[in-house]
Amino acid sequence: MALNYHQLHIFYTVAERGSFSAAAQALHMTQPAVTMQIQALEDYFGSKLLIRSTKKIELTEAGHTLFPFALRSMELMRETEKSMSGFTSMLEGRLQLGASLTIGEYVLPRLLGPFGKQHPHISIALKVMNTTQIIEDIVSHQLNFGLVEAPVHHPDMVSEPVMEDELKLIVPVGHPLAAKDLVKLNEAVTYPFVLREKGSGTRQVMEAELERRGIRPERLETVMELGSTGAVKSAVEAGLGVTIISPSSVKHEQALGLLKVVDIEDAEFKRKFYSIHLKSTLLPVSAVTFLAFLKDAKQPL
Repeated sequence: MALNYHQLHIFYTVAERGSFSAAAQALHMTQPAVTMQIQALEDYFGSKLLIRSTKKIELTEAGHTLFPFALRSMELMRETEKSMSGFTSMLEGRLQLGASLTIGEYVLPRLLGPFGKQHPHISIALKVMNTTQIIEDIVSHQLNFGLVEAPVHHPDMVSEPVMEDELKLIVPVGHPLAAKDLVKLNEAVTYPFVLREKGSGTRQVMEAELERRGIRPERLETVMELGSTGAVKSAVEAGLGVTIISPSSVKHEQALGLLKVVDIEDAEFKRKFYSIHLKSTLLPVSAVTFLAFLKDAKQPL
């Protein structure tokens, strides 16, 4: 019998998940099939790799020695697929991904067209939902991967930055600040604000930068908190206040002359967008190609 990557992948997943049943579920295999592959691996090395108990699987000394090599083999496979994806002229497949609101509604639509022209045989099924729902669907294998507005700290997930965004001050046409292209932060915060709800990625980025600049978020005159970027835009357009959100979400309103993007001279509300997927699952080449496309995208957000 020859050593193969598939068996190392199974061993890694069993060790990481702590049970044969959990590994079988993650790998879409039956538990007896997982057990058989582990036994074959132990026969190959002539040594027990796992200690099976009623509570949890534990690694033997040989298992501890093998584990980092199994991890490196998975990382090497991911790097190989990423490097070789550019040479694949006829990629096929159906990508199922989830994206948080700003990414799914305002960023990706401008990029899916160019990607589709380059790779017409890849179909994409996009679900727009919150980060918690995306994680749940990835864990249950309903999605290949997700795109979110903040890094995810989950024991089963890989979280990698793929794009960068910068929030800007958005004001209605006719507002005193609309006559300016550049304002100071202390001037901007004297006006009433319409904000996303507490806990949203946009709100967190804004408040973190305010605090970094010595301004307590509570100092803002917040006239309204809303649960979607669309609702915030409508409230600002109606003259209820100003806001700080991604300029990618107001391109249409800018073109119609309804809202204006104003730069803040002494503050930067920058953030990254992240891809997330299961550690135990290798992304298909089509997904690796799509993520590489996003990282290389030159369109301003």
